[in-house]
Order: sequence, then structure tokens, then C-alpha cells
Amino acid sequence: MRRQQITEFMDKARDYLDALIARIPHLSKLLIRREPPQADASPRPTRFRRLSDVGKQTPKGIAYHQRDDNSFSAPRLPIDAPVYAIGDIHGRADLLKALLEVVKTDCQNSTERPHLVFLGDYIDRGFQSYDVFETLIELGHDETYETVFLKGNHEQAMMRFLKDHSIGPDWAAFGGRETLISYNISPPKAIGVVEEWIPIQAQLVRTIPQEHVDFLEKLVLSHKIGPYGFVHAGVKPGVPYDQQSDEDRMWIRDEFLNAPDKEDLYIVHGHSPVNAPYWDHRRVNVDTGAYFTGRLTAVKILKDNMSFLTNKVPSQEKKK
Repeated sequence: MRRQQITEFMDKARDYLDALIARIPHLSKLLIRREPPQADASPRPTRFRRLSDVGKQTPKGIAYHQRDDNSFSAPRLPIDAPVYAIGDIHGRADLLKALLEVVKTDCQNSTERPHLVFLGDYIDRGFQSYDVFETLIELGHDETYETVFLKGNHEQAMMRFLKDHSIGPDWAAFGGRETLISYNISPPKAIGVVEEWIPIQAQLVRTIPQEHVDFLEKLVLSHKIGPYGFVHAGVKPGVPYDQQSDEDRMWIRDEFLNAPDKEDLYIVHGHSPVNAPYWDHRRVNVDTGAYFTGRLTAVKILKDNMSFLTNKVPSQEKKK
């Protein structure tokens, strides 16, 4: 109940701030710090970065907006079942449950078993990470769907913290504080002091259900269906899909986002927040910053069409 109240309070605060900025046109220019795009770099093994593209300049020639037509041609699937790829959830179980209801309604007339591919980053930043795990684990047992759960860089961070308390300060800045709170664990007051994280790690190890640990350990780094490759962050340009490194699959950003040439597969990914789903000739990004926008997005692929669903409004597909 307390987690739900916190989430509702944050949603109201965000709506209030949006309304305030709308009333004062010059305020948004002062609040948004513009930074030039930075070259992608692989993370150090035990250090995590607080990553967000929100507020950065959009690379020239790339439009981060949704087209008016919400259904468009795409590489043809080799199966007749619809495939839904869900973007970064980041501790918003409320949005996840709402989107699953939309998906359930959307595929109710399908004669084939729908595929659900979750693109990672289920935890951190939002206050309902525990409930997200519970929802996904239950969904994994539901034979209505064929489910695949990918590992994101935030799951990688949590798994490392379960074994190594020293990354606590970095995980906290990365969104781990909110995850701990969802397990009713209070982060240390001095989050930058490594020794303060020893009892916190021990408490999480005692508290976390074994089902959650099993779920984390079974996450996969990539998935492939016909001409589509599903990964959390992206792929190293020019490297065959099956030869990608784990770090690139979970962490890569600008080098992948700005590459001009199509890879050997059409890439479906999250990791880099955008204000609306983005797609072009080589990739589709469905990370719409759920934890702060209140909008969780899925891309639906059916035969040779793609369209988008959100936790609020289902897509309307054109008939060919």
C-alpha cells in the first residue's frame, strides 16, 4: 500500500510540474540542460552509470516522434502468431498490469499463441520492482503466451549487488534505492560509504524470494524470431548478431543508435528513453521512459506489419 501511495504521489507531482512548465514558456528552457551526444563507452566491470538520453540533443536527421499512421510495413515474420515486445518497465508494476490488459484484449481473436518478449530493465527507479517481478513470474507460468525475458543492465546491477556489496553506492545512484524500498529495505543514509552497504546486501539476500533470484538467473541476453533480433540495448554495428558481446547487448548506446547501415537482423530494443516509439529501416525502440512518463509501450509485430500499444491506448491497425 505504501509503495502504491508513493507512486501515485510521484505521478501527481509530475503532472503538476508539467502543467506549471506549460504556463511559463521560458521555464522549460531553463530546466532542460542540453548536452551534445557522447560517444558510447563500455562500462567498467563493477561500476554502473546513471544513463538517460532524456534532455540530450536529438541527432540531426533522426525524428523521435510517432507517425500519425500507427501501422506500417515491416520484415515478414515466419510465424502467424503476433509478437509483442515490451519496453523498459523500471519498477512500474501498475503500468505493466495495464499494458498486459491491453495486450490481452488486442490478441483475443488470435488463433495462434501470442509471443511476449520483454526487453529488460524491469527494476530500479520506480518503487514497484518487487511487484514487477511477481507479475512477470506469474505471467511466465501462464500458458496463454509464449514468454521470453531478456536481461537488462539494471538486472545485471542487482545480480552483482547480491554478490558484492561494494557496488552499492553505484547501484543506488543507478536506481537501486527504489528497488530496495520495494523490498521494505531502507538504503543507508551515507550511500557513498561502501561499508554501509554490507548489512544492506545481507538483508536483501535474506529478504529476496528464491523465485526472484531464479527469475534473474534465467534471464537471456538475446532472442531471435526470423528476421528480428531482440536485445535490451542494441548491437555493435558490423558484428554478426550471434557474435555480439554481453556488454554491448545490455549497454551499447550512441554507436548503435547513430549507425547508418542495417544489421543482419532488424533490431528490437529498449534502454535509450525516447518520448515516443522510434523506428527506421534498421531498428525499433520502445523504451518510452515508463517510470517518469507514465507510458509503457509495446511494439506488435504481425506478419509484415508493426504497430504500437501503450498502457493507455491500444493501436488501431489498418487492413491491407
